[in-house]
Amino acid sequence: MKFLIAPDSFKGSLTAKEAAQAMKAGIEKVFPDADYELVPMADGGEGTVQSLVDATNGELVTKSVHNPLNQLVDAHYGLLGNSNTAVIEMAEASGIQYVNDETKNPLLTTTYGTGELILDAIKRGVDEIIIGIGGSATTDGGAGMAQALGAKLLDANGQEIGFGGGPLADLARIDVSQIAPEVSQVKVLIASDVTNPLTGKNGSAAVFGPQKGATPEMVTILDANLHHYAEVIKRDLGMDLEMVPGAGAAGGLGIGLMAFTNSTMKKGVDIVLEYSQLAKRAVGTDYCFTGEGSIDFQTKFGKTPYGVATTVKQVAPDAPVIVLAGYIGKGVDSLYEDGIMDAIFSTPNGAKSLNRAIADAKKDVAICAENIARIIKSK
Repeated sequence: MKFLIAPDSFKGSLTAKEAAQAMKAGIEKVFPDADYELVPMADGGEGTVQSLVDATNGELVTKSVHNPLNQLVDAHYGLLGNSNTAVIEMAEASGIQYVNDETKNPLLTTTYGTGELILDAIKRGVDEIIIGIGGSATTDGGAGMAQALGAKLLDANGQEIGFGGGPLADLARIDVSQIAPEVSQVKVLIASDVTNPLTGKNGSAAVFGPQKGATPEMVTILDANLHHYAEVIKRDLGMDLEMVPGAGAAGGLGIGLMAFTNSTMKKGVDIVLEYSQLAKRAVGTDYCFTGEGSIDFQTKFGKTPYGVATTVKQVAPDAPVIVLAGYIGKGVDSLYEDGIMDAIFSTPNGAKSLNRAIADAKKDVAICAENIARIIKSK
């Protein structure tokens, strides 16, 4: 008997690898002689680097880079073990965790550190970079990232503009002649489910700016500055990207990556499914266990358990897909409608506080998996 175990992380309590190991520990008590295939998963957001490194027996790299406030910090990215591919979470260098109520200001915060991570990976000779672009503290259109790669963003006097979304108003010319040729030769996969354009009522500043500290006045300034930035990109680089879906992702890092790298945007979970080789590893599966910290009707729209379930049903259509979650929210009945998921279980063992549930997550996931395995054995 073969069990495929492919969960996402249980945010705040278990990494995807730890969740998979806990599920295996429970099932193994009932089926000690079964075959187990553990594939830690993610959907392009937090935990993607660790999941893909774990799934491919890769390695983590530490690099000193500049955070959104232009302060040096140690950030991590991954090198995958089954390909010449790097995986980066932009939040590692440019994430919201680096600012607080006093320091968050998208007129000033920069993606320069994300560019430093990209450049370091390129210097290591990778052929591809996967970059997850959630959780940013920035609304600079990826300008800082571009500057780190070697682009010159110049004002009317031929001087480099400053960092952040504010100085974009001073941009007069873009010079990409100093970007290393290797940058355009590396394939960049942007892991994002965000389809917002760069500007307008659904744009980066209007939709995401306030959570990064933008006042209504700042939103107006940022939106105008990003429009100006897109116009200069169109004139100097020959790319009309302002209204392209995803251009507004991560404070406009979407447009920055499209303009200055050889990039393609794709759903994060689809990228992880591909690079973890889940379909190949699911062949011959009798039962699939997946899950994450919380599950509800939104799981259908690009979340890990649904992506895992869809993939498994394609190669092992008779294998039940069993989902474990720390919290079951609204509308989960809709997940059963197309026959992709077969059962959903809540993992907390008894009523307990959130802090207690987080502390007990490993034990509770194992107990839940064991109990499900006992039902399977009794059939």
